[in-house]
Amino acid sequence: MDDDTPAAPWPWTLRRWPWTLRRRTGAALVLALTGPLIAATVWARHHGGAEEGALWPDAAAGSAAWLLSPLLLWRPVAVAAALTALAAVSPAATPAATLAALQVAQQRPFPVAAAVGTAGIAAHAVQGLWRPPGGISFGWWLLLIAAGYAALTGWGALARARRALLMSLEERARRAEAEQGRRVAEARMMERTRIAREMHDVLAHRLSLLATYAGALEYRPDAPPERLARAAGVVRAGVHQALEELREVICLLRDEDAAAEDRPQPVLGDVPRLVAESRDAGAAVQLRDEVVDAGALPASVGRTAYRVVQEGLTNARKHAAGRPVRVAMRGRPGEGLVIDVRNALPAGPGAAPAAPGSGTGLVGLTERVRLAGGRLDHGAAGGEFRLRASLPWPA
Repeated sequence: MDDDTPAAPWPWTLRRWPWTLRRRTGAALVLALTGPLIAATVWARHHGGAEEGALWPDAAAGSAAWLLSPLLLWRPVAVAAALTALAAVSPAATPAATLAALQVAQQRPFPVAAAVGTAGIAAHAVQGLWRPPGGISFGWWLLLIAAGYAALTGWGALARARRALLMSLEERARRAEAEQGRRVAEARMMERTRIAREMHDVLAHRLSLLATYAGALEYRPDAPPERLARAAGVVRAGVHQALEELREVICLLRDEDAAAEDRPQPVLGDVPRLVAESRDAGAAVQLRDEVVDAGALPASVGRTAYRVVQEGLTNARKHAAGRPVRVAMRGRPGEGLVIDVRNALPAGPGAAPAAPGSGTGLVGLTERVRLAGGRLDHGAAGGEFRLRASLPWPA
């Protein structure tokens, strides 16, 4: 194979087939196409005995052109030159020569295709001089030949440009997909780094104290009983404090404000205030609260639910400003908590977001919901964007 772009003398769907099968199928199609055309040309030239003396030379030239035509799939320029030479001595080679011009235009740059087309016109001019066409003047006949070669060259060049454009778009799509995958991986890595930092900052000091007291109990077994009891009490109290701080760390994951640790964290009961803030900013937000016994909801789950609603309202303001938003919350102890945020899609198909985004907000929110033991689904359907979170709520 000596070409740098896929050959395309066969239908587009055949390009999905294995390479060897494609070539064999293409060769069969070329033979099936040129055979009847060559036979029809020879019959038309010699019908009624007008050129009886040239019948066998035309049949030989037509057969040679027919057998050479499948080689266009492998060596288009060289085979096109041979077919053009045959067309100069016999009209039986004209169908294969014109097909060769089309094939070269599809596979080679335009200057090469134009040169092959010009050579084809010249060969037919030679043919027309010593074997004049019947029923039409030489000038008009040569003009039709030139128009045919120009049309075939332009068609092939257009098909080649379209194929190159499609390949370029496919490559860009693959690159964009790889870039999105890289951004998602980076977002997850940043999330894990944040978790590790929070764990270290909050628990390292507490656990080091526990290790110190535990070491004293291990290496000083002869200490007075009251001192051992006091050290054991410190260890027990330290373990309880470490557990409480661990819960706080889990609740503070993905907090966008570093100072949030010093103030009460928002929970499910703060959602009405969040909705009111969005309404004050001009958003049409409808809230339906069907949560039973919200006070019994664990703080970490309530904080995650709050963040889900917050992210949904933020995305609605960014990507569908002015469109209505519906927020629904339902759940009870033992059955779980469901948060459903929906907003209508932008009115215009090419509407730009009101504020730029990195596209990793939903990735981080998915990580947060997974850490809480839940599941997050999001996507556009039915003319609206839906964000749905299912969170556990133990009895």
